[in-house]
Amino acid sequence: MIEKLPRLALVLALSALSAATPASAAPLSLPAGSTTLAPPSAAQEVPLFQALEWIGEAAESRDGYSRDLFKHWNKGLNPTDGCDTRKEVILSEAKLAPEAGARCALSGGRWFSEYDQVWVTAASSLDVDHMVPLAEAWDSGASAWTAARREAYANDQGAPTSLIAVSGSSNRSKSDKDPADWLPVEAFRCEYASAWVGTKLRWQLPADPAERDALTRLAETCPDTTVTYEQVPL
Repeated sequence: MIEKLPRLALVLALSALSAATPASAAPLSLPAGSTTLAPPSAAQEVPLFQALEWIGEAAESRDGYSRDLFKHWNKGLNPTDGCDTRKEVILSEAKLAPEAGARCALSGGRWFSEYDQVWVTAASSLDVDHMVPLAEAWDSGASAWTAARREAYANDQGAPTSLIAVSGSSNRSKSDKDPADWLPVEAFRCEYASAWVGTKLRWQLPADPAERDALTRLAETCPDTTVTYEQVPL
Protein backbone atom coordinates (compact mmCIF):
# COMPACT_ATOMS: atom_id res chain seq x y z
CA MET A 1 0.00 0.00 0.00
CA ILE A 2 1.31 3.44 -0.94
CA GLU A 3 2.00 5.60 2.11
CA LYS A 4 0.28 8.96 2.56
CA LEU A 5 2.13 12.11 1.58
CA PRO A 6 4.39 13.14 4.48
CA ARG A 7 3.28 16.26 6.36
CA LEU A 8 6.35 18.26 5.30
CA ALA A 9 5.81 17.40 1.64
CA LEU A 10 2.16 18.40 1.98
CA VAL A 11 3.13 21.83 3.31
CA LEU A 12 5.69 22.32 0.54
CA ALA A 13 3.19 21.27 -2.12
CA LEU A 14 0.62 23.74 -0.84
CA SER A 15 3.16 26.54 -0.75
CA ALA A 16 4.01 25.80 -4.37
CA LEU A 17 0.37 25.81 -5.46
CA SER A 18 0.42 29.44 -6.54
CA ALA A 19 3.09 28.58 -9.08
CA ALA A 20 0.98 25.74 -10.47
CA THR A 21 -2.14 27.90 -10.77
CA PRO A 22 -2.14 30.74 -13.29
CA ALA A 23 -2.16 34.09 -11.51
CA SER A 24 -4.77 35.40 -13.93
CA ALA A 25 -7.23 32.63 -13.09
CA ALA A 26 -10.15 34.32 -11.39
CA PRO A 27 -12.39 32.22 -9.15
CA LEU A 28 -15.92 31.55 -10.33
CA SER A 29 -19.01 30.80 -8.28
CA LEU A 30 -19.97 27.24 -7.43
CA PRO A 31 -23.56 25.94 -7.77
CA ALA A 32 -26.02 26.97 -5.08
CA GLY A 33 -25.97 24.69 -2.06
CA SER A 34 -22.33 23.64 -2.46
CA THR A 35 -19.71 24.26 0.19
CA THR A 36 -16.01 25.22 -0.16
CA LEU A 37 -14.03 28.01 -1.80
CA ALA A 38 -14.57 28.63 -5.51
CA PRO A 39 -11.77 27.14 -7.64
CA PRO A 40 -9.64 29.10 -10.10
CA SER A 41 -10.94 29.01 -13.66
CA ALA A 42 -7.88 27.03 -14.78
CA ALA A 43 -4.96 25.21 -13.20
CA GLN A 44 -2.13 22.92 -14.28
CA GLU A 45 -0.71 19.93 -12.42
CA VAL A 46 -2.32 20.78 -9.10
CA PRO A 47 -1.97 18.01 -6.48
CA LEU A 48 -5.05 15.81 -6.45
CA PHE A 49 -5.79 16.47 -2.77
CA GLN A 50 -5.77 20.25 -3.42
CA ALA A 51 -7.97 20.02 -6.52
CA LEU A 52 -10.43 17.95 -4.54
CA GLU A 53 -10.69 20.74 -1.97
CA TRP A 54 -11.97 22.99 -4.75
CA ILE A 55 -14.96 20.78 -5.48
CA GLY A 56 -18.04 21.91 -3.60
CA GLU A 57 -20.23 19.50 -1.65
CA ALA A 58 -23.95 19.34 -2.34
CA ALA A 59 -26.84 16.90 -2.28
CA GLU A 60 -27.77 15.28 -5.58
CA SER A 61 -31.12 14.70 -7.26
CA ARG A 62 -32.00 12.65 -10.33
CA ASP A 63 -35.52 14.04 -10.62
CA GLY A 64 -36.47 14.55 -14.27
CA TYR A 65 -33.37 12.92 -15.74
CA SER A 66 -33.30 11.46 -19.25
CA ARG A 67 -30.29 10.73 -21.46
CA ASP A 68 -32.23 12.39 -24.28
CA LEU A 69 -31.72 15.73 -22.51
CA PHE A 70 -28.01 15.47 -23.43
CA LYS A 71 -27.80 15.51 -27.24
CA HIS A 72 -25.12 13.04 -28.29
CA TRP A 73 -23.38 12.15 -30.41
CA ASN A 74 -23.16 15.31 -32.53
CA LYS A 75 -21.09 15.92 -35.69
CA GLY A 76 -17.89 16.30 -33.70
CA LEU A 77 -14.95 18.63 -34.23
CA ASN A 78 -15.02 18.24 -38.02
CA PRO A 79 -18.64 18.27 -39.22
CA THR A 80 -17.58 17.39 -42.78
CA ASP A 81 -15.61 14.18 -42.14
CA GLY A 82 -18.63 11.93 -41.58
CA CYS A 83 -17.42 10.98 -38.10
CA ASP A 84 -19.54 11.86 -35.08
CA THR A 85 -18.01 12.64 -31.67
CA ARG A 86 -17.97 8.96 -30.70
CA LYS A 87 -16.03 7.94 -33.80
CA GLU A 88 -13.64 10.87 -33.45
CA VAL A 89 -12.77 9.81 -29.90
CA ILE A 90 -12.27 6.22 -31.00
CA LEU A 91 -9.97 7.36 -33.80
CA SER A 92 -7.98 9.68 -31.54
CA GLU A 93 -7.40 6.97 -28.92
CA ALA A 94 -6.38 4.16 -31.26
CA LYS A 95 -2.99 2.62 -30.51
CA LEU A 96 -3.03 1.24 -34.04
CA ALA A 97 -5.14 3.41 -36.32
CA PRO A 98 -8.11 1.74 -38.05
CA GLU A 99 -9.13 2.40 -41.62
CA ALA A 100 -12.03 4.84 -41.97
CA GLY A 101 -14.34 4.12 -44.87
CA ALA A 102 -17.52 5.73 -46.13
CA ARG A 103 -19.56 7.41 -43.39
CA CYS A 104 -16.65 6.80 -41.03
CA ALA A 105 -17.07 3.03 -41.00
CA LEU A 106 -14.03 1.74 -39.07
CA SER A 107 -12.16 -1.49 -39.74
CA GLY A 108 -9.04 -2.87 -38.12
CA GLY A 109 -7.21 -0.94 -35.44
CA ARG A 110 -6.23 -1.64 -31.84
CA TRP A 111 -7.13 0.05 -28.54
CA PHE A 112 -6.26 -0.33 -24.88
CA SER A 113 -9.21 -0.17 -22.50
CA GLU A 114 -7.90 1.52 -19.36
CA TYR A 115 -10.83 0.58 -17.12
CA ASP A 116 -10.08 -3.14 -17.29
CA GLN A 117 -6.59 -3.08 -18.87
CA VAL A 118 -7.49 -5.18 -21.89
CA TRP A 119 -6.72 -4.82 -25.57
CA VAL A 120 -9.62 -4.34 -27.99
CA THR A 121 -9.26 -5.08 -31.68
CA ALA A 122 -12.70 -4.08 -33.00
CA ALA A 123 -14.15 -0.58 -32.86
CA SER A 124 -17.61 -2.10 -32.49
CA SER A 125 -16.53 -3.58 -29.13
CA LEU A 126 -15.73 -0.14 -27.74
CA ASP A 127 -17.91 2.29 -25.83
CA VAL A 128 -17.05 5.96 -25.50
CA ASP A 129 -17.68 6.71 -21.85
CA HIS A 130 -18.37 10.07 -20.26
CA MET A 131 -15.83 10.21 -17.44
CA VAL A 132 -18.48 11.79 -15.23
CA PRO A 133 -21.63 10.05 -16.50
CA LEU A 134 -24.51 12.06 -17.91
CA ALA A 135 -26.76 11.00 -15.04
CA GLU A 136 -24.13 12.02 -12.48
CA ALA A 137 -23.73 15.40 -14.18
CA TRP A 138 -27.51 15.85 -14.04
CA ASP A 139 -27.57 14.90 -10.37
CA SER A 140 -24.79 17.42 -9.67
CA GLY A 141 -26.38 20.43 -11.34
CA ALA A 142 -26.68 19.89 -15.10
CA SER A 143 -30.44 19.75 -14.59
CA ALA A 144 -30.29 23.56 -14.45
CA TRP A 145 -28.19 23.93 -17.62
CA THR A 146 -29.40 25.00 -21.04
CA ALA A 147 -29.84 22.35 -23.71
CA ALA A 148 -26.80 23.80 -25.53
CA ARG A 149 -24.56 23.42 -22.47
CA ARG A 150 -25.70 19.83 -21.93
CA GLU A 151 -24.91 19.07 -25.58
CA ALA A 152 -21.48 20.63 -25.16
CA TYR A 153 -20.89 18.47 -22.07
CA ALA A 154 -22.03 15.28 -23.78
CA ASN A 155 -19.64 15.87 -26.71
CA ASP A 156 -16.72 17.49 -24.88
CA GLN A 157 -13.45 16.93 -26.73
CA GLY A 158 -11.91 20.08 -25.27
CA ALA A 159 -10.24 18.09 -22.48
CA PRO A 160 -8.53 14.74 -23.10
CA THR A 161 -10.13 13.07 -20.08
CA SER A 162 -13.77 14.08 -20.58
CA LEU A 163 -14.47 11.17 -22.92
CA ILE A 164 -12.64 7.84 -23.00
CA ALA A 165 -12.87 4.81 -25.27
CA VAL A 166 -13.17 1.61 -23.20
CA SER A 167 -14.44 -1.93 -23.58
CA GLY A 168 -18.20 -2.24 -23.65
CA SER A 169 -18.18 -4.64 -20.71
CA SER A 170 -16.24 -2.26 -18.44
CA ASN A 171 -18.50 0.64 -19.39
CA ARG A 172 -21.59 -1.40 -18.56
CA SER A 173 -20.02 -2.31 -15.23
CA LYS A 174 -19.47 1.36 -14.44
CA SER A 175 -22.85 2.48 -15.79
CA ASP A 176 -23.78 5.79 -14.12
CA LYS A 177 -21.96 5.13 -10.84
CA ASP A 178 -19.64 7.60 -9.12
CA PRO A 179 -16.37 6.61 -7.37
CA ALA A 180 -18.24 5.70 -4.17
CA ASP A 181 -19.85 2.79 -6.03
CA TRP A 182 -17.44 1.88 -8.84
CA LEU A 183 -13.75 2.08 -9.62
CA PRO A 184 -11.64 0.73 -12.49
CA VAL A 185 -8.83 -1.75 -11.94
CA GLU A 186 -6.24 -0.62 -9.40
CA ALA A 187 -3.63 0.23 -12.04
CA PHE A 188 -5.83 3.04 -13.39
CA ARG A 189 -7.38 4.38 -10.19
CA CYS A 190 -5.08 7.36 -9.65
CA GLU A 191 -5.55 8.50 -13.25
CA TYR A 192 -9.28 7.89 -12.91
CA ALA A 193 -9.51 10.04 -9.78
CA SER A 194 -7.58 12.81 -11.52
CA ALA A 195 -9.82 12.67 -14.58
CA TRP A 196 -13.00 12.62 -12.46
CA VAL A 197 -11.95 15.59 -10.35
CA GLY A 198 -10.71 17.49 -13.40
CA THR A 199 -14.02 16.95 -15.19
CA LYS A 200 -16.03 18.11 -12.20
CA LEU A 201 -13.88 21.24 -11.95
CA ARG A 202 -14.01 21.85 -15.70
CA TRP A 203 -17.81 21.88 -15.63
CA GLN A 204 -18.20 23.41 -12.15
CA LEU A 205 -20.06 20.45 -10.67
CA PRO A 206 -20.10 19.64 -6.94
CA ALA A 207 -19.92 16.20 -5.31
CA ASP A 208 -22.09 14.53 -2.72
CA PRO A 209 -20.57 13.44 0.64
CA ALA A 210 -20.09 9.77 -0.28
CA GLU A 211 -18.42 10.72 -3.55
CA ARG A 212 -16.07 13.14 -1.78
CA ASP A 213 -15.17 10.50 0.81
CA ALA A 214 -14.30 8.01 -1.93
CA LEU A 215 -12.19 10.57 -3.79
CA THR A 216 -10.42 11.55 -0.57
CA ARG A 217 -9.45 7.93 0.05
CA LEU A 218 -8.10 7.75 -3.50
CA ALA A 219 -6.14 10.97 -3.03
CA GLU A 220 -4.50 9.49 0.07
CA THR A 221 -3.21 6.55 -1.96
CA CYS A 222 -2.23 8.69 -4.99
CA PRO A 223 0.11 11.31 -3.46
CA ASP A 224 1.93 12.06 -6.71
CA THR A 225 -1.21 12.44 -8.84
CA THR A 226 -2.02 15.86 -10.24
CA VAL A 227 -5.02 17.50 -11.92
CA THR A 228 -5.08 19.86 -14.89
CA TYR A 229 -8.30 21.52 -16.07
CA GLU A 230 -9.82 24.59 -17.67
CA GLN A 231 -13.37 25.59 -16.82
CA VAL A 232 -16.04 25.87 -19.49
CA PRO A 233 -17.63 29.29 -18.84
CA LEU A 234 -21.18 29.33 -17.59
